Amino acid sequence: MARSVNKVTLLGNVGKDPEIRSTAGGVMVASLTLATSDRQKDAQGNWQDRTEWHNLKAFNRTAEIVRDYVKKGSKLYIEGKITTNSWDDKETGAKRYRTEILVNELVLLSGRDEGSGGGGYSRSTNAGSSSSSTASFDQRPPAGQDDIAQSAEISDDDIPF
Repeated sequence: MARSVNKVTLLGNVGKDPEIRSTAGGVMVASLTLATSDRQKDAQGNWQDRTEWHNLKAFNRTAEIVRDYVKKGSKLYIEGKITTNSWDDKETGAKRYRTEILVNELVLLSGRDEGSGGGGYSRSTNAGSSSSSTASFDQRPPAGQDDIAQSAEISDDDIPF
């Protein structure tokens, strides 16, 4: 079988507060939408913004992070994979489809005052293994505490171009 890749990388804003639920087996599931924007020129040569909406789903510990830190307007960096589910509509009998991104990695990019409360919290999960995940915080010292940067005085004459 030929090797293939199903990987999605998104950077955007959450469209509405996430919906959190648990399955009958006790698995926590977070469903949310993410908006990404793109600029294109129209037929008249004017720039037009085009927004694309993505349906995301997170499970287990990542869903807990979404529940605790993500709300409408939060800026997120997402890595995941595309899945498409199909079913028969009970009312019309028509075949229905829904394409979603299963979240493998989530990084909160909004500051505390922007609504997410995360400020750089990162959550990675490996598909099929909820126990082998990592989380990291920004370990850089607060601004103004870097002794080397404070002691080095750089002028325009020091820049080689």
